[in-house]
Formats: sequence, structure tokens, C-alpha cells
Amino acid sequence: MGIVNVTPDSFYDGGQHFTPDAATEHGKRLIDEGADILDFGGQSTRPGSQPVGVEEELNRVLPVLSAIRKNCNLWIAVDTYRSEVARICLEEGADMINDVSSFRLDPEMPAVVAEYDVPVVCMHFKDSIHPMPADPQYQDLFGEILSFFRKTILTAEQAGIGLEKIIVDPGIGFGKQLGHNLSVISGLSFLNELERPVLTGPSRKSFIGKLTGLPAEDRLEGTAAAVGACVQNGAHIIRVHDAAYFRHYCDVLDAILNAVE
Repeated sequence: MGIVNVTPDSFYDGGQHFTPDAATEHGKRLIDEGADILDFGGQSTRPGSQPVGVEEELNRVLPVLSAIRKNCNLWIAVDTYRSEVARICLEEGADMINDVSSFRLDPEMPAVVAEYDVPVVCMHFKDSIHPMPADPQYQDLFGEILSFFRKTILTAEQAGIGLEKIIVDPGIGFGKQLGHNLSVISGLSFLNELERPVLTGPSRKSFIGKLTGLPAEDRLEGTAAAVGACVQNGAHIIRVHDAAYFRHYCDVLDAILNAVE
């Protein structure tokens, strides 16, 4: 999954693809580089970011979505927690929704997903997204994440969303300290009991900076280590900024992991 942030303030590439033309060109480049899914977002969720209104979010995303949809059949996800944004984007040709709030911020979202019968990524977070907790604590990290997802899946099914449409994302970097992020990645198979595809998004995040002392633009190697661990521990979808690099990386890694004598 290649990331297209149509925002001025995302933590890594904020402002780089903020205009419709720049975002569209970036999306086309990710397609050429081998992305399987594009993930368009018009609302930053980095720590300290401020939410924007529905109109502004749509103004950012719709022109890019429309331009890309006209020229390709690649799967397009819209990264939003607002049902109104989701509905309009699905009408304009989006194929799936990536809801970082797992329906907590807009109770109408499950009904929209059910109506359009599309896949939905549901992400775990701790307590709040805007703002994120400054000192998140867990008594049982894996148990609390599983409990969160069981409630999410129940909400989805009650709204008429088929279980086969749900993808879970453990929320690396969302309400988690360094040790929590490392534990989630190294123990990712704990999500297997949910029997749902797993998406992870470690790309260039701050936990890599804490380990390496490097800024976001210099975290490609650290991201590669995290992606490799995620894939080996059961991730099915990797959300990344660097599509070309990880297309080749994952092709080789998959071949190694699936090799038989």
C-alpha cells in the first residue's frame, strides 16, 4: 500500500504532495513503482496534528481520487474516519476505507461501509487520536489490543459488514511507547486468533528515529528492518512511503519465506 498524503503537515512528506497536481503525479509514480493499493489521506494524524473540516478534507482528496481513478484500475483506499468523506469518495470510485479510529470517531461509518460493501481497515489506538496520549500505559498490551478489535468486529457485524471485509491494523505509533511498538512488531502473530488480514504501517515512524537518532528522511533502512519483521511475523499488507524499494524488497522476502526444498 503506497501512501499519498494530500496534507501540509504529515510527519514525513507533509506539503510535498499537497496540491492536486503534485498528489496525482505522486500517485501515478507509486503505481509505476509497483504499489498494489494507493492510500489517499487528506487529514494528518501525526502527533500534535489538528483535525480539519469535512469540506477541506474532501477538497484535498477528491481531485486526486478522480484523476487517478480515470487512468487506472488499481485499488484505492481513502484514509478517513468521517462517514461523509467515506461516502462521497466511494461514490467517486474508491474501493476501500482506512479508518484509523475503528468507527470510534464517527458512529455512522459502519453503515456506510456496509452499504457500499467494501473492505475496511480498522486500526487500534489508545484512548485518543487528537490528541494522542503523552504517556500511554498498558496492563496487557496484546490482550487490550485484541479486546479492542473484538469490539470493533462486533460493531461491524452488527452494522452488516461481513467479517471477510475487515482488515486489522495494530496501530504502530498510535498511543504506544517505543517498547510497545517493538513488542507489537515482534509478537505480531498474536493477531492470528482474529483470523483477519493484518496491515502494518511502520514506515519512517518516530520509533525508528528513537532507535537510530535519525530524522524521518533518513529512516529507510530502519523501516526495512521493521517491514521485514512485520512480514515474517504475519503482516499481509505493508503501508509504506517508498513503493519501489519495498516492491522489490517484499518480492524477494516472500520468495525466501515461501521457498521449499
